Amino acid sequence: MITNFFIPELNNHDVQELWFQQDGATCHTARATIDLLKDTFGDRLISRFGPVNWPSRSCDLSPLDYFLWGYVKSLVYADKPQTLDHLEDIIRRVIADIRPHMLEKVIENWTSRLDYIRASRGSPMPEIISKM
Repeated sequence: MITNFFIPELNNHDVQELWFQQDGATCHTARATIDLLKDTFGDRLISRFGPVNWPSRSCDLSPLDYFLWGYVKSLVYADKPQTLDHLEDIIRRVIADIRPHMLEKVIENWTSRLDYIRASRGSPMPEIISKM
């Protein structure tokens, strides 16, 4: 996916100041994966074994982790897909149906999390901040 879709798609955009963040899942931190991402993002890679280490199981700052995946999953599995093709179709439909307003709210929530982390000088969040 990274070599066949993600990197070619990045080439269509100005990403000189873009940072890439991922979790510490084993498949995400394989040497070949990290090397490929370092080639693409240089020091702007936040990952286990990357130039900027990301704490394991940290969902404080990842909009996908703290909201979007759960939202998509709840809608996808409400349809009870019976085949892989059906599952893929539902995932595509659900993602295509996400409205810009919802994504704007996710980003607003994300920036409030960033502000909180900055103000607390990087300490963990004592409670979940969520304003959806």
